[in-house]
Amino acid sequence: MPTHRLARGITHGRTWITTRHRAAWLACLLCGVAGAAVLDDYEAFLDTATQRATAAITLDYVWGRSDALLRYDDRAYGVVFEAPLLGAERLLGLQDSRAIYLLRHLLTHLLFLAGGLGGYALAFRLYRSRGLALCALGLYLLHPRLYAHSFFNSKDLPFLSLFMLALLLLHWAFRRGSVPAFLLCGAGIGVLSNARPMGFLLLGAGLGLRTLDFLLADRSARRRIAWSGGALAAASIVTIYALLPYLWQDPLRRFAEALAFAVDHPYIVRQLFRGRYVWGSELPFAYVPVWFAITAPWAVLGCGLLGSAAVVRRGLRHRAALVRNTRLRFEWLLLACCVVPVLVVAGLGTTLQGGWRHMYFIAAPFCLLATGGVRALADAARRVGQGAGRAYGLAGVGAGATLA
Repeated sequence: MPTHRLARGITHGRTWITTRHRAAWLACLLCGVAGAAVLDDYEAFLDTATQRATAAITLDYVWGRSDALLRYDDRAYGVVFEAPLLGAERLLGLQDSRAIYLLRHLLTHLLFLAGGLGGYALAFRLYRSRGLALCALGLYLLHPRLYAHSFFNSKDLPFLSLFMLALLLLHWAFRRGSVPAFLLCGAGIGVLSNARPMGFLLLGAGLGLRTLDFLLADRSARRRIAWSGGALAAASIVTIYALLPYLWQDPLRRFAEALAFAVDHPYIVRQLFRGRYVWGSELPFAYVPVWFAITAPWAVLGCGLLGSAAVVRRGLRHRAALVRNTRLRFEWLLLACCVVPVLVVAGLGTTLQGGWRHMYFIAAPFCLLATGGVRALADAARRVGQGAGRAYGLAGVGAGATLA
């Protein structure tokens, strides 16, 4: 990289951290301090012991101490977050279970805050407004269900946080269009997919958009686009292979086994839905949408639906620009990230447990769509001569109501 570009990048990064976006950093700092004060208010997650065991067995297999992983029931689970948790626990020499759980609570919450900063950065890139970016951060951090789970749920909340960061990487890669950018994005999607196989949806979306770019580009640009798309796929595949030791031998067969395990989970329990118990493998299509709606703050739900409607309306009005306009098609990607996973789960009959916790990650794109809804309200307020302040005030009242 040329020296002037490196210096410009360092200066831009320093500006991002220290000046223009200090409000976001301050909000996350305050949230982190508040979170540290309530760490011991949360108990251990139901699957904590099993997840720690999975990480320990996987690491033993990596270091050649045991091949128990090959016979382990949860051998297909990735430990991209559990392994660092176990490593931190061992590095600090923690033996007391309470200290171990508090450390896990802290690190899980810090990753949640990192996801919030990723959402802030993505919203700023989309809308070029610090006010709207702070709105996205607030809608994300102040979601009651997600905030509570951000301490003890080291399974679903890390995937939500990584999903938000992967969305940021995907947007950044398409804005840059370079092979190194797509390599980094592919590695991020690989990390995401290790946390949960649903991360492959982002890989499919990225490759689909790059294929569209290839078809629309002139001959001189197609070579660069093809290389960047190949970099995205290659980096994702290599990262997935490297981070899932179970795949190191006979990868194709074991990868198919891991996907089948994710779709048809053997641990099926009954779920309470609309006043009656339903088996987790026989849930109706409305299960996820209803749970999502009743656990979301009204400000998030209302603005998200409004933002989704605005995206659809712009797409229908500007169909020609939909395939070329970076922001418009990325907003459609956010909408697809909310809808497609629900359709996939319903279509495959995937087993769900614990409300909609397996689908928490759809809250990441939905919060960004909700930010678009606030923007639509602000634009409407300007058109009638009321100013955008009322729209932001409405969003602020909605966010404040979640704290009550």
